[in-house]
Amino acid sequence: MERLHESESLTPFCPRFHHAVELVGRRWTGAILRAMFAGNTRFSDIASTVPGLSDRLLSERLKELTMEGLVERVAHRDSGRVEYHLTTMGHELAPVIECLSDWADRWVPVPPGAAVESATSVSAEAIARG
Repeated sequence: MERLHESESLTPFCPRFHHAVELVGRRWTGAILRAMFAGNTRFSDIASTVPGLSDRLLSERLKELTMEGLVERVAHRDSGRVEYHLTTMGHELAPVIECLSDWADRWVPVPPGAAVESATSVSAEAIARG
């Protein structure tokens, strides 16, 4: 991965970058995206994967991700089942999620009382499969 150096041209502020960071960095959004990259598509599966995430907040975040174009809501009329799928734009976050997972494995201590699961448990292959 190419690194940014002080000598490279990087403006101090970019509104698109700011919006992207605020969107992906919003509370619970990263965990929801990670769950989706791991293959969870149903509301209940995502909810059970992310400890402490309320149904209300999951619903709110999925609506936001849908409005932003990262997630598509698919309602199956025959069964009444609803699934959420990453769009092409959402799938293009795979390298970002993978890099952040690697960084977290290296630098972020496991919170007390948390289940110990490697941040890189969501492998590149799983992310690519979507």
